[in-house]
Amino acid sequence: MSAKILFGFHAVTVRLKTAPQSIVELHLDAERRDQRMRQFVERAKEAGVRLIESDNERLHKLCGTHRHQGVVAKVLPVPQARSLDDLLDAVEGPPLLLVLDGVTDPHNLGACLRVADGAGAHAVIAPKDHAVGINATVAKVASGAAETVPYFMVTNLARTLNELKERNIWIVGTSDDAPGTLYQADLKGPAALVLGAEGAGMRQLTRKTCDALVSLPMLGAVESLNVSVASGICLYEAVRQRQAA
Repeated sequence: MSAKILFGFHAVTVRLKTAPQSIVELHLDAERRDQRMRQFVERAKEAGVRLIESDNERLHKLCGTHRHQGVVAKVLPVPQARSLDDLLDAVEGPPLLLVLDGVTDPHNLGACLRVADGAGAHAVIAPKDHAVGINATVAKVASGAAETVPYFMVTNLARTLNELKERNIWIVGTSDDAPGTLYQADLKGPAALVLGAEGAGMRQLTRKTCDALVSLPMLGAVESLNVSVASGICLYEAVRQRQAA
């Protein structure tokens, strides 16, 4: 298995917590000696991780950015569910899924993964085309959620949504022109929330495949929200309904 790069305190700390044995080596800024770094190093030593002191130039070469916070790790992939079917077979209670159609910006995907983790979503699904995969930037923005939330890139999104329907998962798409709002939808049962990229929205075939369309009330001057913000609103409305039930 080939190693990949994680950088930043949040992303690497989550890997230390969840799978320290997968960390091949951990590069640290030799000049950073503040309390946050000292605590981080102590945790890494307790986990038995190989530590390497590096200068800023080497850290930059490893991760391709200066926004590494002095922490860059080479890690092996952590085994996850082999397929979406395997994951859904193991879910206890009603599944909650986030489907992203056409999200190509790594910062948006990272933020979506982070909110999906916070809301307890079981997986994030995206098409292989017209979407961004997990890279170092996504992992950094996700603050560790790229390590904890399964992310499935599927060949045919509409077909995958139809397969979810066969599992009695309700497909709820978001659209500015939907007749009803998110708050009128019943999200207590098995549900997949589908959001498109900001501006373009969902593709037409994805839209047609949805069981229902809902909108987010826009009461101010702006016409739309960032997809990660909209994802958070939708997922936490599902959480609110489920907890109330």
